[in-house]
Amino acid sequence: MAYNCVVLVKQVPDTKRITGKAMNDDGTVNRAALPAIFNPEDLNALEAALDIKDRFGGTVTVITMGLPAAVTTLKDALYRGADEAILVTDARCAASDTLATSYILSCAVKRIKYDIVLCGRQAIDGDTAQVGPQLAEKLGIPQITYVEKPVEIEGRTITAQRNIGNGWQKVKAQLPVLLTVTGEANVPRVAAAKKMMKYKAAMTPAGVEQKIKAENSHASADEIKELAVQKCSEMDKKGLLIEQWNLDFLKADLTWCGRNGSPTKVHRIQSVVLASKETKSVEPTDEGLSGMIHELLEDKIIA
Repeated sequence: MAYNCVVLVKQVPDTKRITGKAMNDDGTVNRAALPAIFNPEDLNALEAALDIKDRFGGTVTVITMGLPAAVTTLKDALYRGADEAILVTDARCAASDTLATSYILSCAVKRIKYDIVLCGRQAIDGDTAQVGPQLAEKLGIPQITYVEKPVEIEGRTITAQRNIGNGWQKVKAQLPVLLTVTGEANVPRVAAAKKMMKYKAAMTPAGVEQKIKAENSHASADEIKELAVQKCSEMDKKGLLIEQWNLDFLKADLTWCGRNGSPTKVHRIQSVVLASKETKSVEPTDEGLSGMIHELLEDKIIA
């Protein structure tokens, strides 16, 4: 029996490389100040879905909610083996907390035929571990959280081992089900060269229009729109068009989206000053580099 999996992924700021002003004055993350990466445990969720596809057949659809730049995360998922990618992007999603985010994602997931929904346990930019469980509640399906081993599936019954802190549980549930996956569950596969070659040109409709506008600076708005529609049709036939959904397409209730739909409020921001450790300048010469290597060898930092 084949199973259709939906994986929710997120592009997050790399919290291990904090530089500049990491927080805005209103308490939101200044994403422009940090490099963006694929949320680590979402990679484990993607690998779990791909493992199910490898063993039983079916499809893997990846969804992310974010800025248009988040398309790079979707392409990374396609490189690793996902079948379809969907970007949910809308300015009205800005400042969504976990409650609003889970509502918007539930609107997207409901438009897809699925058996298993997978998420990373938590995102490194919030560390709340709330979106997955909240999403399951809004979808009206059972959930198994903190999954840390490959799942077993027999018919419409799934069995998963979950970590409960001081031990483990084996839990059975009927499909459809939502799983949140930990970093210990598996080792994510790397991108496949053939898939990278295939999907490197994949774009969203907005990306197609932006590229055509840059290449045809003297064209009118109607001409650009016509060229974009034609190009999107061509890319769709080749499987290179990444779907792009907004809140209107999802028929979402705007009172549950963005800042208005987010009861979480920032009470106070505490600035953390990162003190630099002892540093030493090395001259960019052969002598300088040779001296640095000699010192590293003496201190047994390198062997």
